[in-house]
Amino acid sequence: MIIITGATGFIGSNLAADLNQQGRTDLLLVDDLGTQGKWKNIAKRRFLDLIDYRKLHELLPTLAQADAVFHMGADSSTTSTDGDKILEVNLRASMAWWQWCANTGTPFIYASSAATYGDGQQGFDDGQETAELDRLAPLNLYGWSKHQFDKWAIERAAEGKAPPQWAGLKFFNVYGPNEYHKADMRSLVAKNTGVIARGEPVRLFKSYKQGCPDGGQLRDFVYVKDCTAVMTWLQENQHVSGLFNLGTGQARSFADLMHAIGSALNQPVQVEFVDMPESIRPNYQYFTEARMDKLRCAGFNKAFHSMEEGVADYVQHHLQTSDPFR
Repeated sequence: MIIITGATGFIGSNLAADLNQQGRTDLLLVDDLGTQGKWKNIAKRRFLDLIDYRKLHELLPTLAQADAVFHMGADSSTTSTDGDKILEVNLRASMAWWQWCANTGTPFIYASSAATYGDGQQGFDDGQETAELDRLAPLNLYGWSKHQFDKWAIERAAEGKAPPQWAGLKFFNVYGPNEYHKADMRSLVAKNTGVIARGEPVRLFKSYKQGCPDGGQLRDFVYVKDCTAVMTWLQENQHVSGLFNLGTGQARSFADLMHAIGSALNQPVQVEFVDMPESIRPNYQYFTEARMDKLRCAGFNKAFHSMEEGVADYVQHHLQTSDPFR
């Protein structure tokens, strides 16, 4: 049995799709269905059961072991101010799963986040020494919660109180199918494919940084199918543990992203630059790029989709079809 938390969400449901394709149908899904149509993300999936994540403390004593736990469940809103919910859902639930995996000898792969890097001034190196982690200063409650669990996990591992395998994945800007329920948190690919297909102009923020042109803000955009390939590789290579960045290792601009959509649609792209809200200007990141050396040195050698390849697959095989779900 494989347990996936956050299983009806974006990355979790894509992981379930990959595992089904590999012949694994003995999946215990942990999540809720909410009110945003998340059931569609798992409508094609085969699994053992779907358990409400709020019943975690009732569930764990009933389970003896699993082949792996993929802990993707979290409150992922970067604008959340509900500290008590973040504490319970992102930190304490992660601790409970870690401890259960340590007690039962179950590998534990969990979602950290590039939000732990804060404004990026300390770089994007996925080191896990105490001094390296202490230099990082997340900019929001979500990033703080992920950073706190990373530090807690590393301390437990140093004390010999870890699962037989553990891996924290610092996801960068992930895009791809099954993100449709995320509303305003969807990727710009999901938001703008229909706009470009209709011949309407897309809107991007102006730049307020000297030397950075409008639309030239840079992000490490990574296709969700590459993320799940890393996750299933980790399950197959249980000697690999630690914190790992998960991006492409190549920053690209928002303007590049829009033109990749246009190329996938064979459609010209019109861009209008709009004022960035003053409330987000002080903490706005103009550059993110994952250092991928550590994962590569650990043995993962599969090529990632380029932006153009990933966007084309997403647009042509999902967004522009009658059934965009995996």
